[in-house]
Amino acid sequence: MAWNVKPSATTQIQKRDAPYLTEKMARRFTRKILPRYETKMGALMPILNEVQHEYGYIPYQSMIEIATFLEIHPGDVLDMVSFYEEYHTEPVGKYVIGVCQSIACEVCGHQAILDHLRGKLGIEPHETTDDGRFTLLTMECLGACEGAPCALINDDRHDNLSIDQIDRLIDDLE
Repeated sequence: MAWNVKPSATTQIQKRDAPYLTEKMARRFTRKILPRYETKMGALMPILNEVQHEYGYIPYQSMIEIATFLEIHPGDVLDMVSFYEEYHTEPVGKYVIGVCQSIACEVCGHQAILDHLRGKLGIEPHETTDDGRFTLLTMECLGACEGAPCALINDDRHDNLSIDQIDRLIDDLE
């Protein structure tokens, strides 16, 4: 297996003029979130959650702004964002479909569900449809082995899925 190395020292981060971490957000984080933690690093995940909730994803520029606000290294922010599947560094669709690929879901047929969604939506995992409606993800474990195969559609878990059921769910969203 070969590692794909990125030229991080020369990579340019796309920036916009307005900050993602607004003054209003910083004031609220200072009043409501920081006091709950012994160190500023402890507040990182709640702040990331808020930023993603606000924008739908966590832009790289916002990671630098968060690092500056928390007085931590930007790499620490990126490490956190890239470790958790729940965080997105690119815009996602209106509907995010995460198919569980744990061992229980694998044994119960998650691959057929995933393959069907790939064909129906015309995208691969971690891609978004051209119209911005759907993003397809694979997820390591949803903690619902008793309902395998399962998937999340936005924040709603659907258990014991069949291809007919996933079709009905998608059709209801359209």
